[in-house]
Amino acid sequence: MSTSTTELGLAETTLLRFATAGSVDDGKSTLVGRLLHDSKSVLTDQLEAVERASASRGQDAPDLALLTDGLRAEREQGITIDVAYRYFATPKRRFILADTPGHVQYTRNMVTGASTAELTVVLVDARNGVVEQTRRHAAIAALLRVPHVVLAVNKMDLVGYQEAIFAGIAEEFTAYATELGVPEVTAIPISALVGDNVVEPSANMDWYGGPTVLEHLETVPVAHDLSHCHARLPVQYVIRPQTAEHPDYRGYAGQIAAGTFHVGEPVTVLPSGRTTTISGIDLLGKPVDTAWTTQSVTVLLTDDIDVSRGDLIVPTKDAPATTQDVEATVCHVADQPLAVGHRVLLKHGTRTVKAVVKDIPSRLTLDDLSLHPHPGQLVANDIGRVKIRTAEPLPVDSYADSRRTGSFILIDPADGTTLTAGMVGESFASPEPVKDESEDDGWDF
Repeated sequence: MSTSTTELGLAETTLLRFATAGSVDDGKSTLVGRLLHDSKSVLTDQLEAVERASASRGQDAPDLALLTDGLRAEREQGITIDVAYRYFATPKRRFILADTPGHVQYTRNMVTGASTAELTVVLVDARNGVVEQTRRHAAIAALLRVPHVVLAVNKMDLVGYQEAIFAGIAEEFTAYATELGVPEVTAIPISALVGDNVVEPSANMDWYGGPTVLEHLETVPVAHDLSHCHARLPVQYVIRPQTAEHPDYRGYAGQIAAGTFHVGEPVTVLPSGRTTTISGIDLLGKPVDTAWTTQSVTVLLTDDIDVSRGDLIVPTKDAPATTQDVEATVCHVADQPLAVGHRVLLKHGTRTVKAVVKDIPSRLTLDDLSLHPHPGQLVANDIGRVKIRTAEPLPVDSYADSRRTGSFILIDPADGTTLTAGMVGESFASPEPVKDESEDDGWDF
């Protein structure tokens, strides 16, 4: 007889993926280091290494930012350049943390870190308040539809722990984020350097009665169960061993992006539109009747139809429409501009197709959230609307329905550089009317 973890008295923990964001020197890495240190999630040898590195730089106390800033350039310059992922746990919850850079030129890294997050911690220096990069990070969190946003007003010790300063910043940020469509903002006054309200409640801010950062992270509702969403399986690899033991085996392997698949279920392969039935599902080398989101499986089909890498297997009753005209909100992350008429590669799931930028209907102005119509191009860190024509039909979902199958990236076909991160469908930036250029586009597709 099996024994459950509940019977053993062990609480089942949930997983929270979250990211940090903020301007340069707002204290993101120090906050992460303090969170790890005070929650006793740092190994002794890691702490000793930080203490040695801090002492070599003439610092009296350990620089907790070094727990995440691992690159030599990061330590030399005192900044975060790349996304640093950290895994830690408390008795109440497990965490995957993405510490993202604050520099404007590294905004692309923030997009990467927040793309899979259920919560984003946006730091603000209490001395500076809400700045342009703060607004950009709030816009990206809204664009990526991150369900929960924490505003951590840091360095409260440098402003005398004044409640009025915190309240003003919280009010300004919350109003801005709400206008963007952010569903929830939790404001917390902290000092990452000293440890106020990070893990332990602050004795210096008795006017604040809310949770600490860790308390909020441990208790915020996590609703990332995608097993009830539209079922989607992007095919990564076709398995056909052709051995004496498995002469006729033909399986289609991939990680389930969303939903649940069952043996005997009618499915459609896109973009071809061919239909068949699931005859078997292999998970870790063993047959199962059902498989769900994030499991890596091999699906066997009843009929011998043409399926290859880049195809999408979906339930026939819940198949998305295929289209060659994709309208999306994008964040441009490359140094070179994205202009109307540019030829690009569009990567959606496991499929990459040729595409052309047909129109850029609008660009978002971060200061007042107004839309600049038809700018002609997007430069680095711009957020705007685009209309793209693909060479082949794509089965895309709205990003509002599926963050996995509603997203894509644009790639420079010349050198493989990632140009733009895109989210299909409507967003906080409503598109301007787009003219029909089908008669004068000059392209073959």
